[in-house]
Amino acid sequence: MQLEKLNHENDAVKPHQTAAVNRETFYYDNAIVRNFAAATIIWGVVGMLAGLWAALQLVFPTVLNLQPYVNFGRLRPLHTNAVIFAFVGNGIFMGYYYSLQRLLKTRMASDVLSRIHFWGWQAIIVAAAITLPLGFTTGKEYAELEWPIDIAITIIWVVFGWNMFATIFKRRERHLYVAIWFYIATFVTVAVLHIVNSFELPVSFLKSYSAFAGVQDALVQWWYGHNAVAFFLTTPYLGLMYYFLPKAANRPVFSYKLSIIHFWSLIFIYIWAGPHHLLYTALPNWAQSLGIVFSFSLIFPSWGGMINGLLTLRGAWDKVREDVILKFLVVAVTAYGMATFEGPMMSLKSINAISHFTDWTIAHVHVGGLGWNAMLTFGILYWLVPRIYRTDLYSKKLANAHFWIATLGILFYAVPMYWAGFAQASMWKQFTPSGQLKYQFLETVTFMKPFYATRSFGGALFVIGAILMMYNLFKTAKKGSLLANEQAEAPAMEKVYKKHAGEHWHRWIERKPTPLLVASLIVILIGGAVEMIPTFLVKSNIPTIASVKPYTPLELQGRDIYVREGCYTCHSQMVRPFRSETERYGEYSKAGEFVYDHPFQWGSKRTGPDLGREGAGNNRKSDTWHFNHLDDPQSISTGSIMPPYSFLIDHKLDTASTAAKINAMRKLGVPYEAGYEKIANQDLMNQAAAITKNLQKDSINVPADREVIAVIAYLQRLGKDISNNKTAELK
Repeated sequence: MQLEKLNHENDAVKPHQTAAVNRETFYYDNAIVRNFAAATIIWGVVGMLAGLWAALQLVFPTVLNLQPYVNFGRLRPLHTNAVIFAFVGNGIFMGYYYSLQRLLKTRMASDVLSRIHFWGWQAIIVAAAITLPLGFTTGKEYAELEWPIDIAITIIWVVFGWNMFATIFKRRERHLYVAIWFYIATFVTVAVLHIVNSFELPVSFLKSYSAFAGVQDALVQWWYGHNAVAFFLTTPYLGLMYYFLPKAANRPVFSYKLSIIHFWSLIFIYIWAGPHHLLYTALPNWAQSLGIVFSFSLIFPSWGGMINGLLTLRGAWDKVREDVILKFLVVAVTAYGMATFEGPMMSLKSINAISHFTDWTIAHVHVGGLGWNAMLTFGILYWLVPRIYRTDLYSKKLANAHFWIATLGILFYAVPMYWAGFAQASMWKQFTPSGQLKYQFLETVTFMKPFYATRSFGGALFVIGAILMMYNLFKTAKKGSLLANEQAEAPAMEKVYKKHAGEHWHRWIERKPTPLLVASLIVILIGGAVEMIPTFLVKSNIPTIASVKPYTPLELQGRDIYVREGCYTCHSQMVRPFRSETERYGEYSKAGEFVYDHPFQWGSKRTGPDLGREGAGNNRKSDTWHFNHLDDPQSISTGSIMPPYSFLIDHKLDTASTAAKINAMRKLGVPYEAGYEKIANQDLMNQAAAITKNLQKDSINVPADREVIAVIAYLQRLGKDISNNKTAELK
């Protein structure tokens, strides 16, 4: 069978071979593989160092938060983008360009497109590395890059896809191996996800508002966010697993039938699972239920892939003990199995009530990121680099040291975060015998510090391992020489295909890249359409609330600063209907509250308390409290790990942008009166003057045109439209 043949084929030419058919000579492009491999290594270390710095900021907040560009809220999205799109993204393309040419028995269709893809992707990464610390962000997790960069991503993704499909069409191997199925599904699904989630209205060159608001924006974002994990961090890596694991083990894939079931069931089910990130929120219950059902179902295809990978090594376990490359790959596949068991479990409401907003989620994400993506990438690099440089690995001892350091790093990272997550959930929910909340939120924060310190130690180990790998592979390349154009031979693909007796029915679509592309597109569109169309078109899903009004110009400006500073990375704005949350924060959140929120700000992690009711009821604090808290959080809340925002006191508010922002919001459906943009700044300054006067009562003299005033206005607005007496009028 084709899958078995893959593992016995010889990618290099044997000069003594003869064939009864005409064999064509061609050359594999290893230079593009080398480029992406180098980028993977470099960006991997950079992204991990950014993550380590962010982790240490939670341990030493007053020392390592460097205002404003390296505050946690700006560094954290830089870390996630660097690891996902720079490290993993380049790793994907490295594996694609190496395996695709050999699976199709042809060079890439266009060297020019390959180079445009490489340099275009690096330019996007550099643009992200510049804009995110400068505070240019959409505020949507894993999709923070602003609209000009989104357009560049779309263009480069099309270049990559065009080159890939042109290569498929000129192939010499008729049947498309299972790895290529995953490559095709990745291309088409990531394109759909990116385009839909990037619907935004530009306000200026590096500022835009999401086209969606509130509940709808949350659904689209986590449809994208969950499936970015699925179709950028999972499906392409499964394709790489199906190629490189059999190659490294020199054994056939365990089951052809299982790979078919794995592929189609995975891409169909995955796309429905996004709502499990929004359980107990204001998302309609029917959408939450769909997310639960399909998320739990994911365990079956996911474990099918893990089993197929591990059983490929049947009879080769002695080799695993000796071969460091296989050690990396085995840990990677095992971590994939662990993460894809845990994810469906966390989508169950009873478990999600414990895990959501806690560090359990951080542990879960990093078991996948460090264990599955990074360890598989490391194994592929150790296998691939010596081959394209025609030499042996510089040091197997260093590679083994890297393996054990990285494995220990994962354990020291994940175990404390699981423990921290369980402790957080327990402390948040505990009551005294008299019925009072047992812990203030700040007590739960200070309790986390030892866990954050241990997590940082694990992260440091992982980074040290990656640096060892960088040195090892650099020395490997130095002692060898790159075979930039690797000669190969293969017979031309027969023009007419003759079906073999007993051939599996699925072989038909394996010969047809276009139907495979279309079928994959249809399969992934079904789930998204079923969940999103009713949410957008059925008004009863988002009942309006008469008391909810648009933000004032000053509040809108303050909200934009809140988003710019990445406050959503630590604070949620979603009070769930639990007694522990309504007692701590106030009335639970409702869908109609968020109809003017572009983008939504529900958050995914509570490093700090929920702010959904910050300006209402018993939670309301004075303007002076907010000023001092932003200036020096530790002076107000002893033990706080929040970064200081004293620079907001010095920065002038950009009132020149107010009119454009009001106009943009009106186009998105926010009911500002026609012409209001002309007088908006007058209202802005009147409200700012009132806050300044309040501060002066406590001997705080700050000009009314400072950013800190706008942020205070925004924080004081949160929850104000929904009173705690539960009399909000539903239309």
